[in-house]
Amino acid sequence: MVDWLASLPTVVLTVGWLCLALLVAAVARAGVRALVPVEEQDRVPQIAMPLMPTLGAAFAIFAALSLASEAGYLRAAEGLVSDEAAAASRLAWSATSPQVRSEPIQSALLDYLRTTRAGEWEAGTAAAGDDRATARAIARLERTVRAEAARPELGGPAGTELLVSLDGVTTSRRARIAAASRDVPALYAVTLMVGGLALLVNAGALTFRSSLRTSLLVLGIASVVGLSLALLFALTAPWSGPLTVSGHPLDVIVGDLKSGFFQGGGS
Repeated sequence: MVDWLASLPTVVLTVGWLCLALLVAAVARAGVRALVPVEEQDRVPQIAMPLMPTLGAAFAIFAALSLASEAGYLRAAEGLVSDEAAAASRLAWSATSPQVRSEPIQSALLDYLRTTRAGEWEAGTAAAGDDRATARAIARLERTVRAEAARPELGGPAGTELLVSLDGVTTSRRARIAAASRDVPALYAVTLMVGGLALLVNAGALTFRSSLRTSLLVLGIASVVGLSLALLFALTAPWSGPLTVSGHPLDVIVGDLKSGFFQGGGS
């Protein structure tokens, strides 16, 4: 359920949580009128009023912790993509060393980057890890680079540089796959939802005797709660949610490989 919510578009999340927050406040207001006996209705504000600061503070703390954690994870995910692009760039430049046949390596690297963008990113997961086309492409890249590094006429430093650069590409991909396998933190989401709903119910109960115009003051609380929940679910799945990590750094390397930007003294 939480994973499904995290995969919804931003507009759907925002409108849906705002409407739900307003509905909860309205239902709480009407529910107090209908369920609380008339002789006990005077006690409702006496009970609900002291709870507002506590519930408000609890929701604020839960929201701050959850949103800060997810925002940090989004930044870390962006860093992984940048590292992967940097590793691909190093391999492309390593292929231009003297005596290195650059064309087969750069061709295999270009095929791998195109395939992983189409198979592991466009599929909606950005790191499925089980795409067969990507597996074949990276296997071809491994064979090509290792065969070139093993050539007797190639010097030791150049061969080592090729292998180290190749290891950077495969390691950064594995780091991306491992990061994307992280599940949505259900406890964060459930805690924040319960805290927000409790705050809305309490706010609705406080206005059960107020006029409809006065009760509109609850809109502020409902908006904060709704937007906080929408933002949490938008941030919590950076590989498949509405705020997906951009693959632009990898696309830049693809464009550079196609344009011949990585050129050097290879034979």
